[in-house]
Parts: sequence; C-alpha cells; structure tokens
Amino acid sequence: MNTLKTRVLALCLFTAIAGASGAASAKGCLTGAAVGGAAGHVAGKHGMVGAAAGCAIGHHHAKKKAEQANANAQQTQNVGQNGAANTSTAPATNR
Repeated sequence: MNTLKTRVLALCLFTAIAGASGAASAKGCLTGAAVGGAAGHVAGKHGMVGAAAGCAIGHHHAKKKAEQANANAQQTQNVGQNGAANTSTAPATNR
C-alpha cells in the first residue's frame, strides 16, 4: 500500500509541475517522461530517474525538430524572395 501512495503522490507532483510549466517549454517532455518512466520502471524500479531522463531527451529532440523546421521555413522564404531557383543546366538565352 505504501508504494501505491508513493506512486500517486509522484503522479500528482508530476502533473502539478507539468501544468505549471509553459506549454512551449514542455514540448517533448511529457512524451519523453512517459516513455522514460515506463522504461525505468521495467528496467529495475527506477521510474522517476527514467522519467527525468526521458523528459530531458524528449525536450532535446523537440528543440532540434523546431530548429530544423525554422531552418526549412527560412530557406523556403529565401527562395521565394530571390525568385524561383534556377535548376536548369542549359545556358540562358537573350531574346
């Protein structure tokens, strides 16, 4: 029964912390924490450590994904400003 109380308390604490943090800063954290917590629990009753590590890794991956999306959007915007990209290899003709 004591472990059930501990789990419920940890879940309540985690939910409160996740709710208090902004949505922008929590991207990837909740998913990573869920996966890491489950993996840590299965790997030897280290669910909290797994959740913390999963949160950090999930946040890192979400940040990388956002940076890649920003870079792609910026590249698309630059191509649009400079006109269509010239991908042909034929020499340009003046008419």
